[in-house]
Amino acid sequence: MPTLLQINTTLNRGSTGRIAEQISSLAQSHGWDCYIAHGARYVNKSAHKSYQIGTKLGNIIHAVMGEYLGLHGFGSTIATFLFLIKVRKIKPNIIHLHNVHGYYLNIRMLFSFLAKTNIPIVLTLHDCWTFTGHCTHFESKGCYKWKEACGKCPQLMAQYKSRIIDRTSKNLSIKKALYDKLSNLTITPVSQWLGNLVAQSILNKHKIKVINNGIDLSIFKPLKTDIKQKLNIDNNKKLILGVVSSGFKGKKEFIELSLNPQYQIVIIGIKSEWMDGIPSNIICIPHTNSQSELAEFYSAADVFLNPTSDDTFPTVNLESLACGTPVVTYKSGGSPETIDAHTGIAVERGDVDNLKIAVEKILANGKESYSGLCRKRAEKYYNKDERFKDYINLYETLLQK
Repeated sequence: MPTLLQINTTLNRGSTGRIAEQISSLAQSHGWDCYIAHGARYVNKSAHKSYQIGTKLGNIIHAVMGEYLGLHGFGSTIATFLFLIKVRKIKPNIIHLHNVHGYYLNIRMLFSFLAKTNIPIVLTLHDCWTFTGHCTHFESKGCYKWKEACGKCPQLMAQYKSRIIDRTSKNLSIKKALYDKLSNLTITPVSQWLGNLVAQSILNKHKIKVINNGIDLSIFKPLKTDIKQKLNIDNNKKLILGVVSSGFKGKKEFIELSLNPQYQIVIIGIKSEWMDGIPSNIICIPHTNSQSELAEFYSAADVFLNPTSDDTFPTVNLESLACGTPVVTYKSGGSPETIDAHTGIAVERGDVDNLKIAVEKILANGKESYSGLCRKRAEKYYNKDERFKDYINLYETLLQK
């Protein structure tokens, strides 16, 4: 029985955590013994063998090193040392990396160890951190220094803050040296957009195979729901749904749309610190871990709005399509790849006027004119069993080599 070890920031939580969990479930059904190693901050119960790398205190210390010394990804030395002992005991046949950033791993130690083994490595990119000197996304800033050499970073105070020291140039150089030593690495970006960037990056010497994300179509499907009644929403109003997670993407856009009395805006995932300036007529709902509840909201919505300025291949778009709800989004990253002319509309990033026109167009055509085609697109391209089978096939191919 071959053994698969996946490594990710979270355990069965958030999009990447659920993806790793679902890959393990599918791999197990194909005769694999599965482990998932993860950080300490975001943990849900898993059906698979799991190993926590470090502690929450260790995460905090690593975060402080990142915030004040620019050393994100280069802390957690003891936790990584102990984890590598565990890897030797597990003896995996395949190591599948997801997000290795998030204050829980030392990438210098990890990749130096991997370079000394013959274990095939699959690296799934869910964002851009792996090939930049600091940031997870850069498109909205128009910064492409990572192609040559980072430095004087315009995003030091964005996600994974670095308040004092700009180590972006050195960090990028270290990453390149680490990757260049790996002879058994396959890169699997989750969108064609991301794949095109990888081909221009410090990872371009390695094999690149795009594998889109998949979702559970047995959960995300058109449902009969009384969401409007529960939330006391006028049946004559059109429900525009947003789902946010890391940061409040599109706050300005949602506020603009809320001015139309014919619309009811509902946003899921709002944190209390993001509430400033949000008008009372927008219904804000805290984060839900219930995918079934989320599917009810998608099903109840007339249109799903994702005004994201930086994204790779948003699973929220896929979930909405699977529930029969058309998507309006910005032409940002891989977001427009998720839809076509029959299932949604993508407009230029930041063009609020055309975003509003796109919403109006879909509502004028009626959700029913999109719903069946949305579901068909999800079934054709985003069935998790088919997409994640692409990983199983890749594992088997790598083992044969």
